[in-house]
Order: sequence, then C-alpha cells, then structure tokens
Amino acid sequence: MTDELWKKSATELAKLIRNKQVSSREVVESHLARIDAVNDKVNSITVVLAESALEAADAADRQDASGPLHGVPFTIKENIDCVGSATTQGVPLLAEALPPIDATVVERMKAAGAIPLARTNLPEMALRISTDNPLRGRTLNPWNAERTAGGSSGGEGATLATGMSPIGLGNDIGGSLRNPAFCCGITSLKPSAGRVPHATSIPPQDSGIAVQVMNTEGPMARHVKDVKLMYEILSGRDPRDPASVDAPMAGPEPASKKVALVTEIPGIELVSSAVEAVRSAAGALKDAGWEIVEILPPELEQVHETWAYVLGMDFDPLLPELSTLMSAPPVEMLKRLFIRYDPSSVRLPDIHSERNRLCRIWSEFFDEYPIMVGPTWTDIQFIHDADIDPDSGMELTINQLRFITPANVLGLPAAAVPTGVTNGLPTGVQVYADRWREDLCLTGAEIIEAALGQICPIDPVF
Repeated sequence: MTDELWKKSATELAKLIRNKQVSSREVVESHLARIDAVNDKVNSITVVLAESALEAADAADRQDASGPLHGVPFTIKENIDCVGSATTQGVPLLAEALPPIDATVVERMKAAGAIPLARTNLPEMALRISTDNPLRGRTLNPWNAERTAGGSSGGEGATLATGMSPIGLGNDIGGSLRNPAFCCGITSLKPSAGRVPHATSIPPQDSGIAVQVMNTEGPMARHVKDVKLMYEILSGRDPRDPASVDAPMAGPEPASKKVALVTEIPGIELVSSAVEAVRSAAGALKDAGWEIVEILPPELEQVHETWAYVLGMDFDPLLPELSTLMSAPPVEMLKRLFIRYDPSSVRLPDIHSERNRLCRIWSEFFDEYPIMVGPTWTDIQFIHDADIDPDSGMELTINQLRFITPANVLGLPAAAVPTGVTNGLPTGVQVYADRWREDLCLTGAEIIEAALGQICPIDPVF
C-alpha cells in the first residue's frame, strides 16, 4: 500500500496515520519518491524540504495524533513565509530572503499536525496568470507541456495534479488559486476577504489597499473534502493581519434553493468547453434538488473594470520598483494594463464608493440566488507566454479573468472544481456565494465533484 500513498487524499492519509495503519514517515517517503519521479518533467517544486520533513514525520510517529492533519505533508507557494526556506517571490534578488517566522497559514497548518514538504513555483512577484520566472524556470502543465499550468499558484497546481503533494497553500488577488485549479484539474477555494489572515515577516510587511482588499490566502487540493478541512484550519483572526476576523464557518439554510447559472460573459464569446462544463455542473446541482436559473449577476463588466482600477491604484506607481525586480515582458504587460485602466482617470473616493455599491447589489443578488455557478476561465489553457505577448497578452489576460475578478474586488468566496477533460485538457467551473458563505461554495463543489468525479492525480503526459 505504501507505494500508492501519494495517490490518496489528505483526509485519508490522516486517518491511516491516526489509526497506525501507516506511519507518517511512510507517507512522506512516498511523496518524496513521487517528487523524484516526476518533478523534473513539470518543474513545479522549487525546493524539497526532505530532511526536515522526515524529521518531523519521525516525531509525529512517536506521538499520538494531536491535530486533524497529524503527520500529513503539504506544500507551500514560494511567496508564503516558511521558516528554513526563502520567500523568493520568484525573483533572483529575493533568492536568499529567509523569513524569521512562519506565515500565519503555515503556522496553523503545522499546529494541525501537517508537515512542510516542499516549496512551489510562481511567476515573478505573483503578477502573471502563468508560472515562469528567471530564478526557478517554467512550470509545465502535466496535461500538455505546451500549455500553461496557470498562475500565480501554478507550481501548486501542477504539484497537486501529479501527486507530489496531497494539499498545498496558495493565494489569490486575480484568480491565483483558481486559475491553476482550472488549468491543472484540481480544486481550490478563494475565501472571503478577511477570513484567512495574510502576514509576512519580510519587508515590506504592510501592503497597499489593493492587496489589503483583494488578496486572500487559501487552500488547494485534489479533493473538496481536503479543501474544506484546510479552510477550517486556516480561518480566523490573527493580529498580524488587522483586517482578519473571526466569523461563523457556516450560515443558516438559504431561503431559496436557486442556482444562478452563468453561461455567457458580456464582451466575449465563451469557448464551448466552458459552456459544457457549466451545464454539466448545473445538471449535478439540479439532480441534488437545486433550481437552475440562467441569469447574469449585476453589472459584471463594471465589476471587472473596478478590479482593474483598484489593482492599478497600487501597482501602477510601483512599476519603477517592480522593474528592478522583474524581467521586462511581464512589467510591459502590466504597463499596458494600466494604460487601458488608467488609475489617474478615476478619483480614489469614487472607485471605492463604486466598489461598495457593487458589493451591495451582488449581496442582494445572492439573497435570491444563494449559489452561482459559472466558468473559471473563458477560454482553454493558453500556449506558454501568450499572456505576455506584446500585441495580445494584456487582452488575453483581461478576457480570461472576466469571471474570476468579482471574487477579489467584491471580497467573495469562490470554489474552483474540475468537471472533466475535453480534448486532453481539464475543464472546470467556479461556485460563488455571498461573503462569509464558503459553506455554500463548498456544498455546491461537493455536489459537482460527487456527480462528475475527479481527474487527478495523473502522470505527466509527456
């Protein structure tokens, strides 16, 4: 059985360890062997923490289970602080940026008994929707080496999809948890703003309003049940993040059992595989007793533009500094984005009052439609570097994210869940709900997963 441990879910592994059917060392060794077997093909893991992971596994085996993930390994995106390894942000100048303490999310995973196994790749400063950087190189999609693994948590996506880790940590300011989930065929949850603390011990410790409002730490896995467990572990107030809160993990039974089904996106034509994925998910929810209503949420285009303006207010002034850290193509793409959505063309008070208005009318929408299901990306996984093409990259990025950005700018939870495989590439959907209603997102995702199945782990197809 130990040869197959890397295929199992985190909750299954925790149960096996707790019941002493396998040891934590066996679980860690199984995943280390899997890393040895496949990481050279996809380049998703950047640093293997083998020595410390095995030491922690041996310590776990000497103790009774003390937490829900006792003895289970996990991986960590390389922009999240983990003591003993650098928070590189994917840039050479930060290659030796060693944190003095763990990020809150890593601290909480360790407190739950989980063991850091490895660090995973990301684009420079996490500012692309594809994963490549001059420090660690390019992460390949295990389904198709010519296609992106997504970003910015693309290293986590490919790692989980190939069984090198059962669960992992990422973050999301413009789909960075959900983009790789779609691209690689796994699942993830972007929590409500404030639900999971964000903290770093490496300067600058305090970020601008765009990151404060729109960036969220979150869980990634192959199984919805693992995402749910991680979400419960990671949630709650920490004074290192003054915007974090203690909020109920679940809300009351919704008055309505209507699902808002989004099968079209204003301004573009959805690829057929995306529409088919949404309809397949709707079928699963209908069979589970939900009423399906095809309807668009309010002012979707305005929401998307507001995200771009909020992002630009922080990052446009930082472009000179980013240019010293990052390579030219992604910086040029950002410049083009902030020319199109020029933050100087809007007043700061106006954009924030507009954001509040949009939050309000979407919350009213969720009163009638407690769950909303729609596409993750609007098109299939793109060819490497298409997102930084000087002629079309900015437009491609903006179009792919048209149904991603509402979760960030409005502070909403959204779960990404796979729905199958079309022409050799994963398909998937997002399940949205109102703020603090992650329980509804996860309920919808569990129904979809139960009906349509899972597609990972896989061996790289190349």
